[in-house]
Amino acid sequence: MSDNQTAVIIPARYGSSRLQGKPLIEVGGKPIIQWVFEKAVQATLADRVIIATDNQQIYETSLMFGAEAEMTLESHNSGSDRIAEVVERHPEIGYIVNLQGDEPMIDPENIDRVIRMVKFDEKADVSTLVTEIKNMKEVENPNLVKCVFDSNNYALYFSRAKIPYERNVGHSKFYGHLGIYGYKRDALFAMTHGKQTPLELSESLEQLRVLQMGMKIKIDIVDNKPIGIDTIEDLNNFKAQVMSKV
Repeated sequence: MSDNQTAVIIPARYGSSRLQGKPLIEVGGKPIIQWVFEKAVQATLADRVIIATDNQQIYETSLMFGAEAEMTLESHNSGSDRIAEVVERHPEIGYIVNLQGDEPMIDPENIDRVIRMVKFDEKADVSTLVTEIKNMKEVENPNLVKCVFDSNNYALYFSRAKIPYERNVGHSKFYGHLGIYGYKRDALFAMTHGKQTPLELSESLEQLRVLQMGMKIKIDIVDNKPIGIDTIEDLNNFKAQVMSKV
C-alpha cells in the first residue's frame, strides 16, 4: 500500500550528443548533478530526492555526496520512463517530480509549486510550469516549447511553433514551457505504458501524449527561468554565475 510519499526524481544519463558526461562536469568544485540535488532537497514539500541513472560513475558519485540513487536500465527512451522504473519499486511513492539533471539553478520554490498543484488539485494528473516570453526570437525558436492554457490554468496544447497564431496582434501573451513535471502515480504509469500518439510523434513532445490520452496538465506561471545546460555556452554561463557569487 502506498503511503503517498512525494519524491523528486532526477533522471541522469551519461550520454549526451552535445555535452558527454554532463552530470559529472564539475563547476565550483561540484558536479552538476550535485548542484541539482542540493536544490531539490531544499523543496519543503518533497519527502525524498532520488537520482535515477544508467551509469555506474554517476551512481557512485551520487552516493559519495550523500544522495539516494538507483541504477536503471540503459534502454529507456526518456527521463519519464527511467523515473517510472524507479517508482515501480516503491509503492510508498504517490507523487513524483521529474526534475531534469541539467538545471542546477532551479528554484526550490518552483519544485514546491509543481508538487502543490499535482498533490492538491484533484483534477490534475500532471503539473508543470511556464514563464512569459517577451523576446519574439524566442517565441519563434522551435527549441523553446510554447504552451497555451485555459482560464483555469489547464494546458490546451504545447508546440514548437509560435502559438497562438496572431491573426490579430496584441491580444495574446506567449508562454515558454519549463521542463519540470509533477505526476500522480497512476498518471505516470498511464503515460509511460501508453503508446506514442500522433501529436507527440509530430512535435516530438512527450507531454502531448498526456493531453491526447485525455489527461489534465495543470499550469503555474513563474517569473524566473532557470539555466538549463545543453551546450558549452550554457555551461560557461553557469560557471560565470557561480564565480560571480564566490
